[in-house]
Amino acid sequence: MLAVVGHLVTSAGVRFPGMEEMPTGIAALSKLAPDDIIPIFATCGILELAIMKDAKGTGETPSDFRNGMFKWNASEEEKRSKYSIELNNGRAAQMGILGLMVHEQLNNEPYMINAFLGYPSHFNEAF
Repeated sequence: MLAVVGHLVTSAGVRFPGMEEMPTGIAALSKLAPDDIIPIFATCGILELAIMKDAKGTGETPSDFRNGMFKWNASEEEKRSKYSIELNNGRAAQMGILGLMVHEQLNNEPYMINAFLGYPSHFNEAF
């Protein structure tokens, strides 16, 4: 879900200071040095191995990382419904970012609705 939001935000021109010339999407990977990519993988590894886990062993589901921080005030049926909704939203976001990446590689126009309506998005045009 964050990948789709990040793609939209950077496509709108929002950048961190000093990164104004960084292109959007997959093209940004070509501008990164190997030393820039190592911290990304290290951060993901630390999150997977040390932080994002059921530390107390009390999780109700495989992805329950609350670790006792708050309690659900819902019935079992509502919990299952909310869990299913979140799982489906995550799957939809994965398909969304995959679609953006594929269309970016096909014709450098990830936002197909713009092309359908005749409004080019000028995606990475300046780069």
